[in-house]
Amino acid sequence: MCATATPPAAVPRAETRRAQILAAAATCFRRHGFHGASVAAIATASGMSVGHIYHYFENKEAIIAGIVAGDLERFRDLSAQLRSAPDVLDALLGAVADGVERAVDPDAAALKVEIAAEASRNDRVARIVRTADSQAMAGLADLLAAIRRDNGRDDAVAADLAEIVAALIDGLMLRRIRNPELDAEAAVRMVRRVIRCLVDERAPGSGP
Repeated sequence: MCATATPPAAVPRAETRRAQILAAAATCFRRHGFHGASVAAIATASGMSVGHIYHYFENKEAIIAGIVAGDLERFRDLSAQLRSAPDVLDALLGAVADGVERAVDPDAAALKVEIAAEASRNDRVARIVRTADSQAMAGLADLLAAIRRDNGRDDAVAADLAEIVAALIDGLMLRRIRNPELDAEAAVRMVRRVIRCLVDERAPGSGP
């Protein structure tokens, strides 16, 4: 028997339902933690039945995979936009404000910390997070390599520099949790300064 084709109108509806579930799950994970957020609670928050949740996601790990995939897609879109800019460095520095704003947003920080915590004790979640991270870091390294080449610098250290930039942003998430009074505007200025230094840094052994 041939499979029935999915009607075109059903595709956007399914995507809307998935997005609705992911948003509800993100709220539940933030408030109650991964283990404290039951599928029943996610269903209630999304206004759907438990059966609907399982129709779109096999389990809570699959929901986390959906959240992580959404973050990765947004990062890829941003990276493509930056790479197409006339001045990639200026475009990257301009995007720092939004990046810092997301990093210090209490809800976003709480969710990312919860997912990272679950990844530290759940191998399936760890694989999801690490796979997405490796792809995002490769994209960031490519971006920094392009900037360094434009500035006449060796791009061999781009991957190492990408780790430093990521550590800065990830660190700001933790700092905002520990210090709610963190000055986001000052953080933007400092991150921009560090990025400027990194992209202009000479590779070890390359001479003055």
